[in-house]
Amino acid sequence: MTTTRFAPSPTGYIHVGNLRTALMNFLIAKKAGGTFILRIDDTDQERSKQEYVDGIQEDLEWLGITWDKIEFQSKRLDRYEAAADRLREMGRFYECFETPTELDLKRKKQLNMGKPPVYDRAMFSKTAEEKDALRAERGQGHWRFLLDQQRIEWTDGILGDLSIDAASVSDPVLIRGDGQMLYTLASVVDDTEMGVTHVVRGSDHVTNTATQIQIIEALGGTVPTFAHHSLLTGPQGEALSKRLGTLSLRDLREAGVEPMALLSLMARLGSSDPVELRSNIDELADGFDLGHFGTAPTKFDADDLYPLTGRVLHDLPLDAVAEDIAAAGVPADQSAQFWEVVRENITTRKDLATWWDLFANGADPVIDDEDKEFVAEAMALLPEGPFDGETWGVWTKAVKEATGRKGRGLFMPLRKALTGQSHGPDMSAVLPLLQVIKAKG
Repeated sequence: MTTTRFAPSPTGYIHVGNLRTALMNFLIAKKAGGTFILRIDDTDQERSKQEYVDGIQEDLEWLGITWDKIEFQSKRLDRYEAAADRLREMGRFYECFETPTELDLKRKKQLNMGKPPVYDRAMFSKTAEEKDALRAERGQGHWRFLLDQQRIEWTDGILGDLSIDAASVSDPVLIRGDGQMLYTLASVVDDTEMGVTHVVRGSDHVTNTATQIQIIEALGGTVPTFAHHSLLTGPQGEALSKRLGTLSLRDLREAGVEPMALLSLMARLGSSDPVELRSNIDELADGFDLGHFGTAPTKFDADDLYPLTGRVLHDLPLDAVAEDIAAAGVPADQSAQFWEVVRENITTRKDLATWWDLFANGADPVIDDEDKEFVAEAMALLPEGPFDGETWGVWTKAVKEATGRKGRGLFMPLRKALTGQSHGPDMSAVLPLLQVIKAKG
């Protein structure tokens, strides 16, 4: 069975970069009728917070990304310790005591000599007595996995055939000096024991994947199918990392972005398939193909979400927006009429309140100097309310006969005088909803 996972760290809220990874893994499992695991990477107890655990789940639920089961890495530390013990018994795990400063000096020296900055395994050949002395002097060391220095090859689901020379990579640190299990080991143990068959993540993890393949094989596991998607950039190709604080899912939600607008864009962004608005997740999954994604950095522009959001809203029935309309202050007996008038003229649900304020309280009229006399004459001809769907036609016909104006020269000044806007819904539908007409006063 196809099994995928999304493994966020609860050290912050999900942003669009995280979402891309989550969505791809979710859609693969959904399309195959498989299992999607939400795995909370909370081994860093100092930085992990419950509010972020809750926030991750809330954001995914808002989008309709549901998980078949949830796991917490903080509850699986014994499994990681057991794996570490097995690696020690194999001679594939060794303790190191260099300080960050010492390691940095080693890297600089190697670079100056024209060599790759790879850890020199100085601690691997230390005797037990020498390590005891270092431990007494410096405290507990960090633990590195001993790589087989050969080529690591796999067929990536997006990048194609990949090959990395393990001799060009430092033996990865799997346990820090303070005892914290790092993601590289925890992820391998979890993927193996949870039967994960497919792993999709960012292209910045390619080297991690190479080392993890060796760890999986050392522990007797089955290597999943790996795929590495391109990283997102800003609309001009700039690094997105500097803007992620404003691109969290909760910020986009607060701005009024609709879930299916966001999902429809992210499910196609960076692929050869055009972005198409879908009405539900099943449609997204049916049309999802990982092989259609490219390797080039992918531009993301949050502004692209708003036309899609508008299209989502335009197709919604009244009952889907009834609560929002009521919250905007629209009386229940006018909600249906109000929705029909404004539905194709809103970008987000927040626009509902703006439109009702215009209808209920009147808009500041916009009257060009050359139209002042014309508007004054037209307003004197406006019938007394209440208005209905015929009022606009009757009124503009009378104004045309009295002033000789027609076409745009007739209709545009009246629209701007009544609504303060040059564009909007059909005025024959707007006029019956206007409670206050400031231009008349």
